[in-house]
Amino acid sequence: MTDAARPAHSAVRTGLALVLFAVLAISVNDMVVKLLSGGYPLHQLVFLRSVVGLCFALVFLRLEGGFPLLRTRRPLLHALRALAIVVANMTYFAAVSVLPLGLATGLFFVAPLFITLLSVPVLGATVGPRRLFAVLLGLLGVAVMVSADVALPTGTSPVVFALPVAAAFCYAVMQVLTSKLGAESRASAMSIYIHVTFLFVSAAMFLVAGDGRFAEGVADESLVFLLRAWTWPAAEDAWLFLVIGGLAGVIGYALSQAYRLGPPAVLAPFEYVALPMAMFWGWQVFGEVPGPRVWIGSALIVGAGVYVFLREGGGDRPAARVGTRR
Repeated sequence: MTDAARPAHSAVRTGLALVLFAVLAISVNDMVVKLLSGGYPLHQLVFLRSVVGLCFALVFLRLEGGFPLLRTRRPLLHALRALAIVVANMTYFAAVSVLPLGLATGLFFVAPLFITLLSVPVLGATVGPRRLFAVLLGLLGVAVMVSADVALPTGTSPVVFALPVAAAFCYAVMQVLTSKLGAESRASAMSIYIHVTFLFVSAAMFLVAGDGRFAEGVADESLVFLLRAWTWPAAEDAWLFLVIGGLAGVIGYALSQAYRLGPPAVLAPFEYVALPMAMFWGWQVFGEVPGPRVWIGSALIVGAGVYVFLREGGGDRPAARVGTRR
């Protein structure tokens, strides 16, 4: 390895470590959100989580250089990136409230395959026919998982199965834009843009639906989670709000920094570590045992993502450097 290649390789390894840390934090965050979903509306969880997360992000911003880092020459792209992750969170957590945690996470993990596809128009990456076949294989895994015999709460629409896939696409948009914008924006600044957008969107939802009037007579539990009235957190739940707020702060920074340092096509498949974690939390906390179709579909999705990574040569081949800082 040349002297010039060593810093790039080291950056990719740092990005990988940050992705793995973020994945662990995300798995705990998802489990806690599912725990709280029966008593609080999603926009309240998002608002309170982002208040705490923003405090963490401001600390990171201070360490990296302060408020001047918030200036950007591409405000529209940053706004699109922030809105993408807001939609991703809203759709995913709406699904988590009614679907088994392992199933929702498995469906969400078509995201690395979407990242591979989006890297072509956004980052100028080259994706050959074999990687395109891997994407199709992952989508087949989605079809297998959706066909699983899962008991949904009464009144819940089957459309809920599409929510994690929609979340995956929006998440992929966010990460590809992170790679594109990372050369000129610090991770702390990008994290703050996201938290501020979460605050604006959730505050707007509170003004429109915070009294719960739109949830009256609604049978679909995922919609009720989105629309129920705000409730003052119970004393025994207060620490859980602090947990998801703190996790939001470190997750936002870790993922932003990771995708600044490493190419999305290399880092994204390592997010699959969240799948066994989600199944573990689902089993231990909620008594959810995945059926055979969930296992088969997950294997197809994970296998497709790992194949994409192997085709990239583990980060050493030139094609894998798409999206690195220039």
